Amino acid sequence: MTRMSALLAIASTVLAMTAAPAYALKPFTAQYDASYKGISAGGSMSLSQQGNRWTHTMGIRNAMANLSQATVFEDAAGRYRPLGGSDRSTYLMKTRSIVTHYNWKGMQVRWTGDVKPQRAGPVAMQVGDMDALLVNLALVRDVGFGRTSMNYRLLENGKAKPMAYRVAGREKITVGGRALDTTKVVQDAGGKQTTAWIAAGVPAPVRIVQREDGSEVFRLQLTSWR
Repeated sequence: MTRMSALLAIASTVLAMTAAPAYALKPFTAQYDASYKGISAGGSMSLSQQGNRWTHTMGIRNAMANLSQATVFEDAAGRYRPLGGSDRSTYLMKTRSIVTHYNWKGMQVRWTGDVKPQRAGPVAMQVGDMDALLVNLALVRDVGFGRTSMNYRLLENGKAKPMAYRVAGREKITVGGRALDTTKVVQDAGGKQTTAWIAAGVPAPVRIVQREDGSEVFRLQLTSWR
């Protein structure tokens, strides 16, 4: 092999390594300390795989409230494409349940269950659309890629809306006696603010805090994962 051929081979290898995906989905289970409207709760998040489909779940539960969300999706060339979702909440003995139906052939999404007629859809979809659970996974992926601003389009509550996250600094957060270097990302829209802390090697956000009109609604703080 000539010197030039060797250099070209090395360059090709480096380019291939650079182009290779830096993040791959893997099943996980994470436990959280949580609070909902000022009351302590337990929280969990999980990701499981069935063939080429994935199920991502999140739950928060205390004596007064039980919130659970689930999304079935596929990893389409690096895009997390939702196929179906459910959102169920019980608060002060009142239950609300909503199911999301994605039609990628017709490029429309609808909602059924305890939803107002004006929020049932259909809403026109775009390639790259996600729900709130998938945004959590996308943040882990994109912060891992070193991105400092992240723009998503969220399908929720009978409408589509843009979500723009920006990096707002770095913090150390201790989980199970281990200090993690985290990247703090924030998004503000319509009186709601969501802040997430992402750490390399951790498959789910280390902390999530959501505020509405300045008041904290819920908080998740990672305690363990596997």
